[in-house]
Amino acid sequence: MKQYRSQSTLPSAEEIYLFHEGTNYHAYRHFGSHLVSEEGKNGVRFTVWAPDAQVVGVAGDWNNWNGDHHLLHRIEDTGIWTGFFAEIGAGYLYKYHITAANGERFLKADPYAIHAEVRPATASVVATLAGHKWEDAAWRRKRRPLYQRPLNIYEMHAGTWRQKEDGSLYNYRELADLLVPYLTDMGYTHVELMPLTEHPYDLSWGYQSTGYFAPTSRYGTPQDLMYFVDRCHQANIGVLLDWVPGHFTKDAHGLRRFDGTPLYEYADPDRAEKHGWGTLSFDFGKPEVRSFLISSALYWLDVYHFDGLRVDAVTSMIRLDFEREGGGWRPNQYGGVENLEAISFLQQLNKTIFQYFPHALMMAEESSSWPGVTKPAHENGLGFNYKWNMGWMNDTLDYVETSFDERPSKHNLLTFPLVYAYSENFTLPLSHDEVVHGKRSLLNKMPGSYEQKFAGLRLLLAYQMTHPGKKLLFMGSEFGQFIEWKDQEQLDWLLFDYEMHRQTQHYTRELNHLYAKSPALWERDHDWEGYEWLNADDASNSVITYMRKGRKPADTLLIAINFQPVPRVNYRIGVPKPGTYAEIWNSDDPRFGGTGGRTEKLLVSEKIPWHQQEQSVLLTIPPLSVLILKKGTAAKKAKS
Repeated sequence: MKQYRSQSTLPSAEEIYLFHEGTNYHAYRHFGSHLVSEEGKNGVRFTVWAPDAQVVGVAGDWNNWNGDHHLLHRIEDTGIWTGFFAEIGAGYLYKYHITAANGERFLKADPYAIHAEVRPATASVVATLAGHKWEDAAWRRKRRPLYQRPLNIYEMHAGTWRQKEDGSLYNYRELADLLVPYLTDMGYTHVELMPLTEHPYDLSWGYQSTGYFAPTSRYGTPQDLMYFVDRCHQANIGVLLDWVPGHFTKDAHGLRRFDGTPLYEYADPDRAEKHGWGTLSFDFGKPEVRSFLISSALYWLDVYHFDGLRVDAVTSMIRLDFEREGGGWRPNQYGGVENLEAISFLQQLNKTIFQYFPHALMMAEESSSWPGVTKPAHENGLGFNYKWNMGWMNDTLDYVETSFDERPSKHNLLTFPLVYAYSENFTLPLSHDEVVHGKRSLLNKMPGSYEQKFAGLRLLLAYQMTHPGKKLLFMGSEFGQFIEWKDQEQLDWLLFDYEMHRQTQHYTRELNHLYAKSPALWERDHDWEGYEWLNADDASNSVITYMRKGRKPADTLLIAINFQPVPRVNYRIGVPKPGTYAEIWNSDDPRFGGTGGRTEKLLVSEKIPWHQQEQSVLLTIPPLSVLILKKGTAAKKAKS
């Protein structure tokens, strides 16, 4: 493996200019530690931005953590410090030893480090990105926009999906060898990993980072992560990364007051503080911070071949009043709540990502009704191509947690999300945030008996699958994890000793594969022509019926959902054309743990106008169930 690069990584005058302009989008190629050969000697080039420092040295395990012996020199008035040391090599531990303007001396991890010590140790590690031979060229060649294609995401936390018998963690390679066959069998198109940027505290789940270029060493080396992504791609599984530009941790070795001053965070503490989270906000107006963050985003797609990013906590970035309802914030120059700098940063981020990776997925976790999240940046939108539909998630979970007798009074929670379903390009998330911190697992949110809870979960998953929008499900929900996510221990795989959990996993697998082969469920996800209500108003029976449509009329599916624990017998629904209709999906099937209620024969339409259709059929909708019907011979084949 070639470790040492023959060319120097010292930034050129142009690269320094672009860095200070906020448009050096590959700053990781120059900043940080790099194994290089200079003037015939192998060693390490260190480069760091610390404009208000008096002195910067490199301290490590080779010099008793005293940077006075390995001083960097300042590149004129750029605020950038650099130095080459021939006696240092791969595997060396280091931090920057900084003397602030007031004389205070302290150690800081490298913001651009590509590897770090395993927590609780906090030093950066000199490392190389060479050594992995990529074999995913076929996957990368065939990548296309997913607007009119299936997108079914399995969200997971790498440390708690599975653990070894002694409770230790699988590394990225071991995890790939276990996970990829599982995802393939289950029919997911993508996996989304909760943040992998290096972080000191396990229970932050990666959302409070210290290293924006270092995949956490909890699970191995950079090359191990490359192997993970490569294995997924070779199995036709896309890989997304949860990425957190909204805030960072205050840990002493991290970015906070990096050179003795607020360098990465806002100088104004009222703007810098994320009071509810105990973290600091990046200064989005500072050009060098933009170069840092956008370089980080591109780095994961470029170096590690990730297919896209889920950008965390966008609302906290773009609203000055976020979680400051009682005051403590100042309006922008126009008197509004918009953080104009953060909005501009996100637009620049997305423009840049799509310039380099036109088919990337850029998903915003934006929890308000902010307009234009998925509108192009050049049209004054934020420029993402997908937004998590938090409104659908909140309304849906509110409804399914409601007792059966109160559901008629909350029927609007099922219908209102359709009012705005096409206002953005949406992904429907049933994510980790909904099954932790006392919120209970999806299964345990359901009211009723043991059997009714499972029926309710099957209904929820099929409702998500047939609703407009792409799909995301958090690990464990696919087999009915009963206890909420414990965030330190592995999922309760022992539940597979119980038939109902095995049947629930089988249900999810079959549902995923039905979704993948049904164009009506994804081909027109972002087009009103892909959805038509049959009856949105049957609150008294807690039933909704609708059609999902693809480009071909023959692909049309009819969906009937009964949210009550009693069957709806001889229930009439309108159908678009005369002929026979067959049940291709029944969430109450005994194979899935259901009671077996079903329509046994093909349904022949009658010329009885119903639901604005000229024809209709009578069917029985089992308790707490979802039925999917399809017209004609294709339906018969699907059923068999």
